[in-house]
Amino acid sequence: MEVVHNRIATLRVDRGISRRDFAEAIGVHYQTVGYLERGEYSPSLHLALRIAQFFEVPLEFVFALEPFPRLGTEAPSS
Repeated sequence: MEVVHNRIATLRVDRGISRRDFAEAIGVHYQTVGYLERGEYSPSLHLALRIAQFFEVPLEFVFALEPFPRLGTEAPSS
């Protein structure tokens, strides 16, 4: 099974949103948020779109098939 990487935890923590509040906003159980953040559960397309919409970012900013670069290691833009 292919892993879907995500930035849910980073986005949620950066915005000061609890797991419970985030779960309520996207319509899932708060434990599901933990499964999503740890990569133990891949969301349906509908749920992935709701998550991206919640954070007001493109889907590919939240989810990817390749691991995201660690913070601070992304190449500087010229």
